[in-house]
Amino acid sequence: MNNPVIEQLSQRRSVRAFTGEPVREDDLDAILRATQQAPTSINGQQTSLLVIRDKQRIARVAEIAGGQPQVAGADVVVVFVMDFNRTAEAAKIAGTEQVVERSAEGIVAGSVDAGIALATFQAAANALGYGSTPIGGIRRNPEQLIEFLELPPRTYPVVAATLGVPDTERMAQVKPRVPLESYAMPERYDADKVANGVAEYDAVLRAWWDAQGLTQMGTYSQDTAKTYSTIYYPTIAASLRAQGFEFTD
Repeated sequence: MNNPVIEQLSQRRSVRAFTGEPVREDDLDAILRATQQAPTSINGQQTSLLVIRDKQRIARVAEIAGGQPQVAGADVVVVFVMDFNRTAEAAKIAGTEQVVERSAEGIVAGSVDAGIALATFQAAANALGYGSTPIGGIRRNPEQLIEFLELPPRTYPVVAATLGVPDTERMAQVKPRVPLESYAMPERYDADKVANGVAEYDAVLRAWWDAQGLTQMGTYSQDTAKTYSTIYYPTIAASLRAQGFEFTD
């Protein structure tokens, strides 16, 4: 299909190398405004973006995220915050008590909204020629990030994203995905298709790494098994509770 939007989305890749050139202020404003138009549950707009441009503060976020050079090298780092503090202010005006942050549904809805905002942010950034990468590593030490960003109760840092001018000489290749038929299934979940897709993708990803001379990289099964065999960010529940979030429903 010859469509510029479809082509852009199909060529999405994580950009981890930047030239060091600054992001234009008007471009950043356009990206943020486009991101703000992303949908949110009940139009609650329970997502806030913390936009970090100060190099020392970016370096601190990179440190909290595990010393990631792709974060330290970005011109802008944006933290996507689940923000039920905003909706609590609305509850004050309405004269009611807000309890949504004490439910699993609230945490899921707020996290989904942050994810939608992240995807919108990346699409807008790519449309203007910038590169970006999602940074889940900010949850490595959420307590430190919460303190650093001075986040009030009822808020939580869900994910971050880098933003910068991509170094085209060090651009990553577009990584293949599991077979479409094992990803988009008609009418009902098909466990056999998923299992077959995993086996097929294991070989595809192995060949993809090898073609780039990156024979040290693991297969899909090796990498996911290594990560998901541990609780790799073990303080999430405690830090959520400290921010006023609970699973009481």
